[in-house]
Amino acid sequence: MLTIEKIHSYYGQAHILSDVSLSLSPGEIVVLIGRNGAGKSTTIKSIMGMVKVTQGSIRFGGDELFGEPPYRIARRGIGYVPEERRVFARLTIQENLEAGRQPPRDGAPRWQVDDLFDLFPNLAEARHRAAGTLSGGEQQMLTIARTLMGNPGCILLDEPSEGLAPVVVEQIIKVIQQIKGQSLPILLSEQNLYFASLVSDRAYVIETGRIRFSGTMRELEENAEIRQQYLAV
Repeated sequence: MLTIEKIHSYYGQAHILSDVSLSLSPGEIVVLIGRNGAGKSTTIKSIMGMVKVTQGSIRFGGDELFGEPPYRIARRGIGYVPEERRVFARLTIQENLEAGRQPPRDGAPRWQVDDLFDLFPNLAEARHRAAGTLSGGEQQMLTIARTLMGNPGCILLDEPSEGLAPVVVEQIIKVIQQIKGQSLPILLSEQNLYFASLVSDRAYVIETGRIRFSGTMRELEENAEIRQQYLAV
């Protein structure tokens, strides 16, 4: 479904990612996990064409995305949920969802506004409120819902639990588990191992822009050395 092979990415002259490779299969949830500054968000943005990639391969559904601009990558069916959320503050919840609408895609789940209000009851109750008045957790839910309105073939979730209250994190976990039931593959970047363990099938540990471990979540949870070296605060 999504395959990244030996990519090198830069911010200006700064070499951030080196030889990063990972893959995402249909219906799978994969976490890219590491400390702050490890290269998680840079990897997500590299896939989306938002960071300069100088070499390597990024393939989605058999198509090469290397060098494509972000809008073309989005049109290919990759949904992106940024860490900053970026809701349209003056538009209502319902208007934000309509702004994300794209045509249905072959092989991808089809989402309508009512489906998303079923998935996010909190948003349904406030559908006519301006998005800028929502809490951080509600804005995170809205950003995920707006991305789903694009009927993506896979989703990139950047730090979905960052800065959220524990009760909201639990809601996001339930939503991701429900999305997984639709066989929609998800690649998420995360530093919260508890969060990752509840939703993910496999993990890649990243540190200083390099992949240091890949395996199942169970293998990561059982590998105390890797967790201590690359994930401990």
